[in-house]
Amino acid sequence: MLATASHRLSLVAPAAALARCGVRLPRRRPGRYASVRAAAAAAAAPAPPAKEGAEELGFQEMSAGTRRRYYMLGGKGGVGKTSCAASLAVRFANSGHPTLVVSTDPAHSLSDSFAQDLSGGALVPVEGPDSPLFALEINPEKAREEFQAASQKNGGTGVKDFMDSMGLGVLVEQLGELKLGELLDTPPPGLDEAIAISKVMQFLEAQEYSMFSRIVFDTAPTGHTLRLLSLPDFLDASIGKILKLRSKIASATSAIKSVFGQEAQQHDAVNKLEQLRERMVKVRALFRDTETTEFIIVTIPTVMAISESSRLHSSLQKESVPVRKLIVNQVLPPSTSDCKFCAIKRKDQTRALDMIRNDPELMGLNIIQAPLVDMEIRGVPALKFLGDIVWK
Repeated sequence: MLATASHRLSLVAPAAALARCGVRLPRRRPGRYASVRAAAAAAAAPAPPAKEGAEELGFQEMSAGTRRRYYMLGGKGGVGKTSCAASLAVRFANSGHPTLVVSTDPAHSLSDSFAQDLSGGALVPVEGPDSPLFALEINPEKAREEFQAASQKNGGTGVKDFMDSMGLGVLVEQLGELKLGELLDTPPPGLDEAIAISKVMQFLEAQEYSMFSRIVFDTAPTGHTLRLLSLPDFLDASIGKILKLRSKIASATSAIKSVFGQEAQQHDAVNKLEQLRERMVKVRALFRDTETTEFIIVTIPTVMAISESSRLHSSLQKESVPVRKLIVNQVLPPSTSDCKFCAIKRKDQTRALDMIRNDPELMGLNIIQAPLVDMEIRGVPALKFLGDIVWK
């Protein structure tokens, strides 16, 4: 299924070639949903088996209860993460759950998926679902500014001003080799996502946002996600060292700070860093909470995508992030005959699906196959249609 926003079937396989093969794809007419459901059911038949004795992992289990749950969808770029995340959010909302869907990908496409302007870094109501559905696209520039603000005193710039406000100005030269300036003035890779998620947590801690029972994250491609996983530990340790260093010499410098009027600036800088550190700790705990959080890997049936998904799952396991599902997107529907193009394509997909069956990292996951369709997944009706196929 081509479930990537703003892409069409023509980018994957010529519609005429599929028609010659007898592949039954949906048409843009009132009866298209029924035909695609039939194709989806047939396409799902050869899916790799789930782990023996595994619990029921369908949508009924995902939507059960009113306790807040978090679902993070990630994988290789271009496999349809945004469409899958948006369709899951619509499915939750139509099942009675007030839902929030958040894009932590710097290259946002939620607006394209919902056919609605969701930019601006604020919660925007999505029109169409039965229950409240809100979307949020985090502005990465603002996220970087927030981080840099934590390392600067009011009216100042750079690590020197920050160290001065902390009472450590005389030690800047000696601490240069620790590259604290790089930490404080240049956000490390993955910080956009980390602050995006921590910002969402800040939203959700407020009483007015307590209604959301399902939170869906559309994450950035694999590399960003893997850096994000290790970032909370990195920031927790780094900021902790800075605060500990400041604490050790606080008594020796308190008199000087009082004379130069830097006490208030010092506390302001400390409080900002401490707040950032606390939120990063919450992000880390959120990722690893098996009771409320699930990371869903999205892939397509190609050798490269499956290989990357295997590495992603391995990294997620090392970080103790709960993963139970693998969505295999853009699977060719069954056909009565194959042209040369479709025969080659189907052979490649069969080899990729066999990789899942034999891959020790993926073979134990609950596999969800989603068929290739010849319609663009854009707007709430199309996302509802997609969600009914994928999230059963």
